[in-house]
Amino acid sequence: MARRGVASVFALALLIGAFASIPKGVESIGVCYGMSANNLPPPKTVVSMFKYNKITSMRLYAPDKAALQALGGSGINVVVGAPNDMLASLATSPAAAAAWVRNNIQAHPSVSFQYVVVGNEVAGAPTKYLVPAMENVHSALAAARLGHITVTTSVSQAILGVWSPPSQARFTGEAAAFMGYVMRFLAKTRAPLMANIYPYLAWAYKPSAMDIRYALFTAPGPVIHDGPVAYQNLFDTTVDAFYAAMEKHDGRGVKLVVSESGWPSAGGVAATPENARVYNQHLIDHVGRGTPRHPGPIETYIFSMFNEELKPKGVEQHWGLFYPDAKHIYPIKF
Repeated sequence: MARRGVASVFALALLIGAFASIPKGVESIGVCYGMSANNLPPPKTVVSMFKYNKITSMRLYAPDKAALQALGGSGINVVVGAPNDMLASLATSPAAAAAWVRNNIQAHPSVSFQYVVVGNEVAGAPTKYLVPAMENVHSALAAARLGHITVTTSVSQAILGVWSPPSQARFTGEAAAFMGYVMRFLAKTRAPLMANIYPYLAWAYKPSAMDIRYALFTAPGPVIHDGPVAYQNLFDTTVDAFYAAMEKHDGRGVKLVVSESGWPSAGGVAATPENARVYNQHLIDHVGRGTPRHPGPIETYIFSMFNEELKPKGVEQHWGLFYPDAKHIYPIKF
């Protein structure tokens, strides 16, 4: 989770006035493997934890060598990031993109790479590099006969300037300036857009503006009506808002993948183990069904495998599902 994503989503809120029991039909429920901590188990142990808990997909934010070596031959689907600080070089130098692919993808032939995520919640001036970097990485993968690996990017939910009701959703002015280029690239290459979706952050900025049950998947009935369509949880509202905004920027037919979602267990308002359990359990149970306007499985990644103590103090440190000793932070049916 990028720092900007946490902070900027607060402004968005103001605009509103073991995996054995995964539901059948879910394409993939993965977990994000963040490493901003000095007490985590070695990557080989982490990979064993994924396999033991039947977690089939992992998101890495950068091509960590030890993690990729541990993932070799594991059968786990891997989403790997090309970090934001690489965007300029990847965008301006096809040779740099080829070298990145050679050193981080080709060097690990037994890893089941699924996506390369070029940039995470890119904002401001660096957005000018985003699509050129994606294009160069895509070309480098194709040249290496690795065209089956999909190139995409991951965006913050804060790029939605209007999101409720979902049918009226649109991107912010800043995001609209580059998202059309992103959507056209994704449509051309048949790749999904990835989005980090956090009902907790939208609710926690101003709790009085929203019933927490709407954010937790526990509302007893519809909360938002959008024409004939009713929404009972904020997750569905946000997913369908993304689809509406994407279609307005040449993204009709582009699929959305939820690249991060979760609920913290400490460090902030209503950040408790019980609320984290309720949200993540409902998320696991829910995504196989899809949303009111987009039924069907939603590929989703839970944030995160572990608490990360090197992040800023407070809620940022407490999104984990597991302690470093492999014990659950709270009970949840996998």
